[in-house]
Amino acid sequence: MIKISAVSYTNTLPFIYGLTHSGINNDIQLSLDVPAICAQKLKDNQVDIGLIPVAAITDLPQAQLISDYCIGANGAVNSVFIFSNCPISEVKFLQLDAQSKTSNQLALVLMKYYWHIEPQLIVNADNYAQSAQANTAFVQIGDRTFGQQNKFAYAYDLAAEWKNYTGLPFVFAVWVSNKKLDNKFIETLNAAFKLGLDNRNEVLKELKKISNFELKDYLYNKIEYHLDTLKLKALARFNRLMSNLHNDTGLK
Repeated sequence: MIKISAVSYTNTLPFIYGLTHSGINNDIQLSLDVPAICAQKLKDNQVDIGLIPVAAITDLPQAQLISDYCIGANGAVNSVFIFSNCPISEVKFLQLDAQSKTSNQLALVLMKYYWHIEPQLIVNADNYAQSAQANTAFVQIGDRTFGQQNKFAYAYDLAAEWKNYTGLPFVFAVWVSNKKLDNKFIETLNAAFKLGLDNRNEVLKELKKISNFELKDYLYNKIEYHLDTLKLKALARFNRLMSNLHNDTGLK
């Protein structure tokens, strides 16, 4: 029995549909987690496969990419933001999101190399996302952000800002194993993912409508699921910038 940890966000529901509506369902044990927990479970060998934030790959010495599918975007993604009480150039305090290392790292990369600011970082804020301090911003990801852009003075879509900075798409999460898996199983796994993507309309039928947010546009147009050559190039660029960031600032 292969143990799999997948992210419990709307953007992963097509993958979940494929895993639960194909024959592979009999050969796997599936758990749903936030991105950071997916990565930790894989690192701790609690699961064999995880849909993990790309920034966590370096924490896994045995990491193997096992799929041509991912969670990515080419421009605005509509679910990964910096929300702020002030223009980004005036931000002095940044609250980080505990749910995903990648989005925090992306925010820090953009702040240093694109916006050229270095705010004080706040981890595990007591009143996360609720600070009234004029120069405070916060990273927020996932379904919590749906329809929230207009509730804040400033909203910066991090995938769109990355595209503005680099001209490249962005990859948020990839399917990784911590051990070598049978090639036939990997083929079956990818066929399940394709089945799910081919049935996004069925996934949408099960979702409740959200005010000020178009779910069909999100699953069909905002999220890009194929890990193509351009996304691999973007992933390599992001890894280099993260490494530079750590060398320049000492951040981990």
